Amino acid sequence: MARLVILGAGVAGHTAASFAAKWLGNKHEVVVVTPNSMWNWIPSNIWVGVGGMKKEQVVFPLAPIYKKAGVDYRQAKAVSIHPEGKEGSEMPYVTVEYTGQNREGESEEITYDYLINATGPKLNFGATEGLGEGTSMGEHTVSVCTADHATHANHELQKMIEEMKQGAEKKFLIGTGHGMCTCQGAAFEYVFNVEHTLREAGVRDKATVTYISNEYELGDFGVGGMHIKSGGYVTSGKVFAESLYTERSVKWITRAHVNKVEADKVHYEQLDGTMHEETYDFAMLIPPFAGAGMKAYDKAGEDITSKLFNPGGFMFVDADYESAARGFDNWSPKDWPSTLQNKDYKNIFAAGIAFAPPHIISKPFSSPNGTPINPTPPRTGMPSAMMGKAVVSSIRDMINGAPEPTHTANMAEMGAACIASAGKGLFSGTAVAMTMYPIIPDYDKYEYGRDLNGTFGMIGLSGHWVKHLLHHAFLWKAKLKPGWTLIPE
Repeated sequence: MARLVILGAGVAGHTAASFAAKWLGNKHEVVVVTPNSMWNWIPSNIWVGVGGMKKEQVVFPLAPIYKKAGVDYRQAKAVSIHPEGKEGSEMPYVTVEYTGQNREGESEEITYDYLINATGPKLNFGATEGLGEGTSMGEHTVSVCTADHATHANHELQKMIEEMKQGAEKKFLIGTGHGMCTCQGAAFEYVFNVEHTLREAGVRDKATVTYISNEYELGDFGVGGMHIKSGGYVTSGKVFAESLYTERSVKWITRAHVNKVEADKVHYEQLDGTMHEETYDFAMLIPPFAGAGMKAYDKAGEDITSKLFNPGGFMFVDADYESAARGFDNWSPKDWPSTLQNKDYKNIFAAGIAFAPPHIISKPFSSPNGTPINPTPPRTGMPSAMMGKAVVSSIRDMINGAPEPTHTANMAEMGAACIASAGKGLFSGTAVAMTMYPIIPDYDKYEYGRDLNGTFGMIGLSGHWVKHLLHHAFLWKAKLKPGWTLIPE
């Protein structure tokens, strides 16, 4: 009997656990280690953040789902990996600290035959002075990164709306809270959902809404932007995005690194090295991501963390990490990992946010002050799920005798679809429907970096209906309800 341990139960980890339970059955052990008791459909947090949904509509408890599936669920945080075992035993293991199940604070060593690191991101609020933790504990900004954060964000938003109904004018600032942020998509969705909510409440005329981003230009999203073919013309994502911001009267600040947040203003540096301030009454700023912060030790107990993880805490896999030194003009889609297997320890894999990318996707920039200001690579949503499934497919086959990984999930060879909400409402809602292929642009193969026949974008009410449908479909899938395997990743 083999034991597969999966660290994390987000999109990548839960996808891996679901398929592992289905494929490995009772013949092998599947253990999931996650500090969370609830699963969160994160794409719908932005609706919670404007009052369009309740927290209870975007989360569900993991324990009964895993019990039904035959998964050994441990509500715990992974602290360290010991890929060589320890003196007296060659069996590799992870050390965990329990956060629930009436075992809070307990430590345990869990051995494994195969390990998937799907720990997702650590929300690195501390990277920017004064950036809020997304709770009600006296911070300056709000967040929509978790369901609890989003609930608090809506509470603060509704207070703003009530004051505006009494005649007050308010300034809203929404975007990224650091020059190396990843998740521009969540900020993009939230700024337009706030703008839509203000219109629906009849107070839009009393609001100034500003978007602030580390993107070089609107529409970059950390993937170097995209081009769309429509009506026989090729349009850049920059034009598409700027048109939307202009249409909704949302101001924008790009090429910005927020370096300090105070109670009523943010301080930021722009790519030209100049320093600025922007005042606000309500601010939602996405923090940068870091790895989970696990340590690694060899058989003798020596620290080998730098062997398994990069300085940001993301795990090394089968990418070309020497490519980063070659510079943007010499980067290639071939730099990106395929099997997501660690090169030194063949029974360890990483999926989703947890793997270390070889380099960024968008062109890198630094200010004259030496401050890097550019998005870091997104690895969320659909790509994370596809990675989780591919990795566990390989592990299934390796358990059954395959000498090496049998499945790949290379972002340079996969496409992605995204439905970005621009306002919730059965008849007044809109969403941007986008696809791109491939995710990593290939300028040797495609004139615009991507296949224009597989890359498109449009906005409308139908997009909102699709996003609402996907909300229910993916919750159904995550709960492993009948037919869940028929719903694509």
